[in-house]
Amino acid sequence: MKEFLRALTRGSGWLGLAGLLLITMLLALAAIGPLLDLPDPTRTNLRARMVAPTISWAGLGAFPLGTDQLGRDILSRIVAGSRVTLAVAGAAVVLGGIVGTLLGLIAGYFGGWTDRVLMRLADIQLAVPLMLLALMVIAAMGPSLQNLVMVLALVSWVRYARIVRGQVLAVREREFVQSARAIGASARRIILRHILPNVLTPAIVVATLELARVIVLEAGLSFLGLGVQPPNPSWGRMLAEGRTYISSAWWIITFPGLALMLTVLSVNLLGDWLRDYLDPRLKV
Repeated sequence: MKEFLRALTRGSGWLGLAGLLLITMLLALAAIGPLLDLPDPTRTNLRARMVAPTISWAGLGAFPLGTDQLGRDILSRIVAGSRVTLAVAGAAVVLGGIVGTLLGLIAGYFGGWTDRVLMRLADIQLAVPLMLLALMVIAAMGPSLQNLVMVLALVSWVRYARIVRGQVLAVREREFVQSARAIGASARRIILRHILPNVLTPAIVVATLELARVIVLEAGLSFLGLGVQPPNPSWGRMLAEGRTYISSAWWIITFPGLALMLTVLSVNLLGDWLRDYLDPRLKV
């Protein structure tokens, strides 16, 4: 732990530290959001529609980030949207990571027709644009949070599988794996006890970088109306609703866009630093 913290505070680690701090702040805000004295993010108030942000030297007004076209508080919707976005993206990354890592382990260890079939399925999926695949699946299954998580996991397992498979192909020929096989250890034991711990590092790095991509994809689907459904707030949905008023009420689209940009940037910064930190070939 001390080495990890020391690496964060030296060299280019400050970028990873900045990303970690931003992510921590976002998670804390999402966690304590219900405890804050904020307006109901789904409550409409047409008398207060499109109120401009009221931030001055005197302090914060009733609507620090303004209201949207239905009089809903932008700040409370951003906070509530962060919980939805992080929950959906986190669940999709975990599910896709488990499935992709498992299939990568199977393909790399057993090889043969198992490897060929799984990798050809991965190639087929990579040939289809991710947004198009997501649109087709959600259009067929219907928009819901559960279906959204399944779709996002479906389009993310391939990266894990291909990277883990490549690592397994190298690890399975090492001496400790050959020794375990020679003493009669089962394939399950060899995979779980000897190979999996040696391929987790690249899988963790992929999961970090994949989180940013999934967040953007979820926002894109919500922007098109196929992601998070009303009345649940979503950053992508807020962008879609605010684009009509960009010239008359810029804050409706600006603040959700900034929240999305900062979240993705912080995740990418942390992911890039983790890749450099965990890969011994990139250490000076």
